[in-house]
Amino acid sequence: MRQKEVDYILKTMLDSQSEVSDLNITVGKPLQVESAGQLVDVTMNPPIWKLTPFQTEIIAMNIINNDQRLLHNLLENGSADCSYQIADRARFRVNIFSQRNTYSLVMRKLETVIPTIEDLHLPKIFHEIAKDKNGLVLVTGATGSGKSTSLAAILNVINHEKSVHVVTLEDPVEYIHPHRKSTFNQRELGDDFDTFANGLRAALRQAPKVILVGEMRDQETVEIGLTAAETGHLVMSTLHTVDSGQTINRIVGMFDLEEEKLIRIRMAESLRWVVCQRLIPKIGGGRVAAFEIMGMNLRVKDAILNGEEEGRTFYDIITASEAFGWQTFDKNLVDLYANGLITEETAIAYASRKPVVSRGIDTLKAERGEKTTNIDSLNMDKAYEKEADMVRKKKSKLL
Repeated sequence: MRQKEVDYILKTMLDSQSEVSDLNITVGKPLQVESAGQLVDVTMNPPIWKLTPFQTEIIAMNIINNDQRLLHNLLENGSADCSYQIADRARFRVNIFSQRNTYSLVMRKLETVIPTIEDLHLPKIFHEIAKDKNGLVLVTGATGSGKSTSLAAILNVINHEKSVHVVTLEDPVEYIHPHRKSTFNQRELGDDFDTFANGLRAALRQAPKVILVGEMRDQETVEIGLTAAETGHLVMSTLHTVDSGQTINRIVGMFDLEEEKLIRIRMAESLRWVVCQRLIPKIGGGRVAAFEIMGMNLRVKDAILNGEEEGRTFYDIITASEAFGWQTFDKNLVDLYANGLITEETAIAYASRKPVVSRGIDTLKAERGEKTTNIDSLNMDKAYEKEADMVRKKKSKLL
């Protein structure tokens, strides 16, 4: 199998469904694509009913293209990350990994058009995030939840409004930003730097105003990122956490116990925003993003410095600050339901606090004049009513 044949297979997979986000190539299964969060088999001509270990390995080797670093990573670590491009068609972020002595591939399709905040229907407060001059901005969520896309939209605002130097450290480079008002230098892990920590350390000597770090993977990267934020840079990065509280705890947990107090102080001074996002099923197909957004104020600083406690959780603080554009996932889920984008069942299933979402939806239903319960009427049990009447009569006789 040659590279042209591999490209033909990948193009066929892309054409098989609308809104393809990932290509999945696994031994024992047919070729599959992920569309709207669901895996769908791809029909080939001639048909491929089950991929063999030889077929997946040949595809993997064509994508690696004799890159010694990738081969070493695959053999030593069991997986390798790289990018791949089909000329004039698509770019991919690729993970090749071993499983049960065979190789599998997952290829994330990268968009070529730089997204805008308006195109993505992101909350308006994203424009405020782009205005920050320094500090740390974290966008968190599960793999495939759109973190990189949200960050690209923020960088796009900066690119149109500020004349600054932007350095991105990515694995791989996903969105290629053109030079507009800002000057972009985009570096890729493996080709341009060896670790995020070393790339970030070098970026401090490259006179940037804005630094994008693809992921805060370890203690060293977090420490250098905080240093950059403290010295006047705007540092943006991602973490695989589900909400603001878990994000703070994850970063603190990267450090030893004796370092905890210092790291909490540094976080309280440097952190500007935590944006957590999830993609949830949408009515009519597809997915829609839900967000939790937390900024910085005195109550957040206090919770970072001293930890959460009853009545002083990040959830409570965000709820009390909704007037400033902050929001919990639960608030956003109720809004999405109110706008007819998701069902009641979906809203409750993805809620952080299910009773909060249920009450919010019931309030909406009551305002619309809709039923808030399935119970149509309440009738007293006849036997109980008869027994109660007899008791009353006995009491009256005794009196």
